[in-house]
Parts: sequence; C-alpha cells; structure tokens
Amino acid sequence: MIAPLPAAARLFVAFPALLREHSIAAAPEQTTSFLMAIELLGPRSVEHIRKAALATLAPHPEQRALFDALFDLHFLGGALAEPGDDDFAPDEDMSIQEDAGSREVLIGEEVNETGQAATGAEALSIRQLKPLDDSETLRRFGRALPAALPRRRGYRHRAARRGPMVDLARSLKDAIRHDGEVMSLKRLKRETRPRPILLLIDVSGSMKQRSDANLALAHTIVHATRQVEVFTFGTRLTRVTRALRRKRREQALAEASGLVADWDGGTRIGDALQAFLAVPRFAAYARGAVVVVLSDGLERGDSSALVTAIARLAQRAHRIDWLTPLAADPGYRPETEALRLIAPRLASLSNGGSTARICRHILSLGGSLAA
Repeated sequence: MIAPLPAAARLFVAFPALLREHSIAAAPEQTTSFLMAIELLGPRSVEHIRKAALATLAPHPEQRALFDALFDLHFLGGALAEPGDDDFAPDEDMSIQEDAGSREVLIGEEVNETGQAATGAEALSIRQLKPLDDSETLRRFGRALPAALPRRRGYRHRAARRGPMVDLARSLKDAIRHDGEVMSLKRLKRETRPRPILLLIDVSGSMKQRSDANLALAHTIVHATRQVEVFTFGTRLTRVTRALRRKRREQALAEASGLVADWDGGTRIGDALQAFLAVPRFAAYARGAVVVVLSDGLERGDSSALVTAIARLAQRAHRIDWLTPLAADPGYRPETEALRLIAPRLASLSNGGSTARICRHILSLGGSLAA
C-alpha cells in the first residue's frame, strides 16, 4: 500500500503538475529533485522556493516569463497576466498558433481570393513558398546586420583607454610591475549589446505579393543575430521563430509555411497585436526591442483595437517601424483611419515594397544607442 503524500508536500507536488498543464515539461524525477531541494534548503522565503524550482525544474529560457507567472499564481496567488494587462484580453475569435501544435479552424465572413483588397475573413490553407531571386541582397544584408543593429548599454564592463570607472585590479597589477609605483590608472567602460528584434509579418490576402519574400528576409535576420522573434498575422497570430532557425532556407520556409494557416485571408491587425500582448511570454519579447511591422495596414477590424495595441506596444518597445509596400509611391499618405491614428506612435512609416528597401531601412537604424 502506497503511503499518502504528506499534506506539507502537496503544494510543492502540485506546482510541476501546473507547469505541465501549460506545456512546460516537468518529469517525475524533476519533481522528486524539487522536493529534495526544498528539504535541503529549509526555505525561509518564497524566493528560496523559486530558486529551488528554477534549479531543479529547469524551464527553457523562452518559457521563463510564463514559469515565473505560474509560480506567482501558485505560491503567491497572483494573476497569470502581466501587471496592468488585466483589461487587455485578445479577441475571443483570434487564434494563437505556436511553432508546434494543433490548429483551430475558425469560420470567416468571406474569402478574399484576389488579394487586391483587405478583408476581415479567415481563409485557412497550406502554402508552398516560392523560390526567390533576392539571395545576393539577403546574403549581404545578413553579413552587415550584426554591426548595424541599434545597441543599448549592457551591465558588463570592459577595459578601455578612456572610461568613467577605474579598473582597480589592472591598475594594481601595473603598479606591482613598477615596484608599487602607480604610473597610470586603467579604465573601464560599459559594453554595449544589440537590441532584440521583433518582426511582425502580415500574411493576409492584400500582402500576398510580399509574403514569401518577407519570410525569406525573416530567415536571414534570425540567422544573423541572436535575439529575434518572428510572428505572422492575418486572422490569427502564429509564432514561426523556431521554424526559421533551420539553417537551410528551403527547409525553414517549408516548415514555416506549414505552421501558418491563414495565408492570403483576412486582415485583423489590431486583434492579432492584442493577442500578442495578452500572452506574457510574447509581450516580454517586445521589451526594449526594435519592432518592425511588415504590413500594408489595411485593417478591416475595429481601428480602436489597433490604436490601443500599438500604444501598449510602444510603451514596451525601443521603437516601432512600419514598412508598407504602399509607401513605394513618393506621394503616399496613410489612407486607413487606423494607420492615421497610430502614425504618431511610429518611429517611421516607410517603404516596404521590396526586399532591398526593407534591408536598407533596417540597416539604417544602427545609429541609435540608449540606456
């Protein structure tokens, strides 16, 4: 007969079960290790329990934000959503598609077969991405991107000729070589690191002429720098980052095309961005990031949803650049009410009519450095 679980241990055993319910792997042996760590630590605070959970349950770095939210929910009784996001829930019809998992089929109003106009309908399909002739442009862009990215000050310091801080260790070593006489003070300065990139790609019917090329561009960016997240949106939101990490472009695009179910369908930009911001792990990707939106902005949903979502996104991001193929016309002015309303929140509303122009714009962002 198996002895019943002690009452004091039930709270801790229930936490790995909660993680598994939210798709965070936690094996039985990890649960056992977690209990042993609690016993060894004799925790005096909840933070001690958190550290034991991190050490033994070992969530993937991409799942850390969700892990912390679930921990607070379980042990502190907090809310799963981010603070301040209580009134910010995605549209009940907006489906979120992760890199792996089943699809929900939603019924739309109509199907936009021509791709010449925006629609709010949803058309689910599998698509074979076309081969592209932008290979040389993308190769040069991938080589130039790491050095051209906007940067921010990091927390580490490194040796420098001039800097605001004294490197005491190097200064003392130098003094020892000169019989204790200090000849000069060595200096330190803070390192800089590239800002993360969040790429949001419109795959609706009105963008069908650019969808393939934009996914190929995203593949280049994912392999040129480390901190990149890529989502597609139309009538649903799909994360394709993991698929695009495959080294061979053809394999990566084939896998991404299988994940995206709303090719050439309707356009609900505001609902998609609200769904993005309502998931704490996704919203964390936008913090301090350069957000690049590749879309014509022909929103068929409620414009207030897009305005609210962009306002929330702008609070988190370093900057938001909206690149639309409609801006290829020198006399272009935003035509939709939604784009006119969000224009003050955007760092730029620029030409996204070709891969070369998009690459040139992203490479031009490298001059901004902020703490």
